[in-house]
Amino acid sequence: MIGRLIDGRYQVRSRIARGGMATVYLATDLRLERRVAIKIMHGHLADESNFKERFVQEARSAARLAHPNVVNVFDQGQDSDMAYLVMEYLPGMTLRDLLKDYGTLTTEQTLDIMDAVLGGLAAAHKAGIVHRDLKPENVLLADDGRIKIGDFGLSRATSANTATGQALLGTIAYLSPELLTRGTADARSDIYAAGIMMYEMLTGAQPFVGDQPMQIAFQHANDQVPRPSAVNPSVPRDLDELVLWATAKDPVDRPTDGRAMLEQLRLTEQSMSATQAATTGIQRTVVMPAALSPDIASAQTQSFQKTGITSALTMPNRAPATQRAPQQTAAHSPAAPADRLKASVAVRRRRAFWLVGIVLLLVALAGGTGWYFGIGPGAQLTIPDVAGQAPDAAQSTLEKLGVVVTRADQSSVTVPAGTVIGTDPSSGAHVARDAAVSLIVSTGPAQLPLPQLIGVDKTAAAQAIQNAKFTLGSESQVFSNSAAAGIVLDAYNAEGASLASNGSTEGVIYSEAQPVSLLVSAGAIPDVSNKTVDDATATLQSVGLSAAAGEQVYSDSIKEGNVIQAIAPADTVHPGDTMSLQISRGPEPVTVPDVVGKPWIDAKSILVAAGFDLSYPAGADIVPALVTVTATNPAAGTSVPRGSKLTVSVSF
Repeated sequence: MIGRLIDGRYQVRSRIARGGMATVYLATDLRLERRVAIKIMHGHLADESNFKERFVQEARSAARLAHPNVVNVFDQGQDSDMAYLVMEYLPGMTLRDLLKDYGTLTTEQTLDIMDAVLGGLAAAHKAGIVHRDLKPENVLLADDGRIKIGDFGLSRATSANTATGQALLGTIAYLSPELLTRGTADARSDIYAAGIMMYEMLTGAQPFVGDQPMQIAFQHANDQVPRPSAVNPSVPRDLDELVLWATAKDPVDRPTDGRAMLEQLRLTEQSMSATQAATTGIQRTVVMPAALSPDIASAQTQSFQKTGITSALTMPNRAPATQRAPQQTAAHSPAAPADRLKASVAVRRRRAFWLVGIVLLLVALAGGTGWYFGIGPGAQLTIPDVAGQAPDAAQSTLEKLGVVVTRADQSSVTVPAGTVIGTDPSSGAHVARDAAVSLIVSTGPAQLPLPQLIGVDKTAAAQAIQNAKFTLGSESQVFSNSAAAGIVLDAYNAEGASLASNGSTEGVIYSEAQPVSLLVSAGAIPDVSNKTVDDATATLQSVGLSAAAGEQVYSDSIKEGNVIQAIAPADTVHPGDTMSLQISRGPEPVTVPDVVGKPWIDAKSILVAAGFDLSYPAGADIVPALVTVTATNPAAGTSVPRGSKLTVSVSF
């Protein structure tokens, strides 16, 4: 993907992060010449309409928000089969990175970050959007000091009771009790997640931990979030109360939306500052309730009643919210915040004990509960290992488990074609019921083009084979008069057949990781003519050839006993072959013909044809027809080497 041009506009530079649904890359917008973050949906999810809808929903949700604390969305589209989302690029870190580096944050840092987070949430809630996946990983801290909320991939339009659909979404450590027990979420679910984040910033740890997601979910559903000061005694009491208010188990007891909690956060910050300043006599102290009720949280105007040096925050005179029980009257007056908190805690504890009793009873009677196996942590399914199975059998196994199966083809050099390679998510992973699982089926080795190997040095050819994702096979050598030593003459497949087409291997299709064997030139066979047998043998051995004495033949040009030539055993000569040495016997002997009594004109023709070097009187050629041969030396019938001198005597 690095270096790819998307939709003719966005040049991908590097990868930033990878999530369960998409990967985020740093890219350059060539049209506007600016850096952007481009979020690309995973290829195996591209065919799933629900994932595409969720991906597009993120773009629409974020695009509806124009707020300095929300990551801007610039563009969304489809390039071939690839869905993408173009967002503002913020160089920096996430809140999760900050918590990993520093553990516990100071009160001032916590207030600054929460002010920005709640500002972004307030804008989202006002626009009718519930984030549903608020967590430190989605809070971006830019290098220039900006703080923004990102990743609205799980967001959904707000209604009175927004359902999650088929499975729980978001991260289990930040899910609200109503989302775990009833599968519903609204703006107050985001407030709960914000409260958990605030607790984690103040204490350096999450309020509920466990070895299994079910344990964490059970605590969220049944236990009250503890005060941060129980872990970090330096946390002010006002922040304790704000965290408890945001993380109340009953949504009715929380702030109604991000705006309500943001207003209370700022009032709490003012109260803390005023309380601190009061010790120097500079300002009056403002005393606030431990946690505002939803009546105050939803009020447009809040009044302060002056009581002298100390001012008390009073409740606005409004009718109780319709979702509260009619009995909540005097118990909710601002005069008794401690009593109200104690009563709320007692109610939560009674509810927790009741829920625990029901769960234990159902487990004892039925071996499990509908909550656990339906919408609770029990809906998390473990993907079995189906690698090596037939696709139909593996799909049947997964569908019986309760997931939605799609098939995806993938080349493999180790898994036979038509056999399951594995799944995505992989075996052993935990997924929600009805989650999408991709069944990856092998198509066998990929068919890839070969590079040019013929005429290339064998070292470069071996590297080219590996770079092209093939395996270097065996190497054989053959002597060649047309190519220098080390040059590739041909390439062969696993069966030994040539891979070349019209003298070239470039572009020839071959299976991935299959062996490519090379035929390499060993150079030319050295010339050993006119060498002694020993010298010729040593010369041939120096290039890996053996030598054996062969036939002896007459030669007019090669000295007797020397090598005339080395004869190959076949048309193709390989190192280790034995060459036959043809040895000279010297010039071939001839018998002096009998030309005595013959006219010189005839005798001369016979002797010249026999190859003799003639010596005769000069006058014989004047009238050769009248001259007669009288004798030869050597005499007729004598065997002499071809080319020997023959003296002829004539008479006139």
